[in-house]
Amino acid sequence: MSRNRLRVDLLALPEATASVLYGLYDLFVSAGRDWRVLMEGGEPEPLFDVRVVVAGGQPLRMANGVPVVPDDGLGGIPDLLCIPEVLLAPGLPVRGRFDAETAWLQRCRRAHTVLATACSGAILLAEAGLLRGKEATTHWLFCETLAAYPEVRVHPRRVLVETDGGRIVMAGGGTSWQDLALYLVARFGCVDEAMHLAKLNLIDWHDVGQQPFAVLARSRQVNDAIIGRCQTWIAGNYRIHSPVSTMLELSGLSERNFTRRFRAATGLSPMEYVHTLRLEEAKQLLEVSTQSVETVAWEIGYEDASFFGRLFRRRVGLTPAQYRRRFGGLRRALANRGDEAEGGR
Repeated sequence: MSRNRLRVDLLALPEATASVLYGLYDLFVSAGRDWRVLMEGGEPEPLFDVRVVVAGGQPLRMANGVPVVPDDGLGGIPDLLCIPEVLLAPGLPVRGRFDAETAWLQRCRRAHTVLATACSGAILLAEAGLLRGKEATTHWLFCETLAAYPEVRVHPRRVLVETDGGRIVMAGGGTSWQDLALYLVARFGCVDEAMHLAKLNLIDWHDVGQQPFAVLARSRQVNDAIIGRCQTWIAGNYRIHSPVSTMLELSGLSERNFTRRFRAATGLSPMEYVHTLRLEEAKQLLEVSTQSVETVAWEIGYEDASFFGRLFRRRVGLTPAQYRRRFGGLRRALANRGDEAEGGR
């Protein structure tokens, strides 16, 4: 290994998918190699020494069935450590499940290793106690899980969060691991090399954050039968005028007690819950229909289209028109491809 090459360890877990692990691997090993070889006809000068590591150092099979033969166990201390993800159902207990990994993370942190996570990998940092009192982000589906750790300040809208003096870097959900890799290549290599990778791999920076991709409505199962009955009713009636008043009447509770129990059961106030249901329906209508924004607002229960527009922008991160352009076109393109494939059979 070249003395100037940064050592990067990628932590593989059975509770993860190979796409993120090897996607990160490919980008790191491509840095200093692909552009020079393909575009300049030069000799490769890799920037990173990249290794896949596993607790115990033995081969494993990842969550999507892909076998992994690691380069090493968890004995060494890298310059940069990346955790691709932790593929567990939100809310599933993780205490004691990753003791070897979290102990290694703590050792690496004491040795000033830069720790980076993609998607739900931030959960391991929280398990190791390394996010206490710090800002963080993760996949939108795991924001509640991460926020349950003491003093972790979660930013669900942000794709990338850097904290602890730059020693911890977290990317949000889905393909934001690409943003993470580009950022780290730019930081530890150079900006030009990160741009080369983006151009060769057609990577588009997620500048709008991950909120437009998030499912806003909660589907949390509740043990409170009265609130559960209200949830069932509102799922089909959120368009009506004053739905919260009707839920209150249906519950038979006082307004104060109803609001308290609803928030305890769902994590939202009754009106916030109605808004989440309405906005998810709005996103669907904007994707599949050509109705005006004003008509969409009316369809889901808002008489004031300007209020709907402001609420949508605040909760989703895009205006309704921007959301339609971004996701309506994608849905139509995918549908057209599906029709073409069906017609070709």
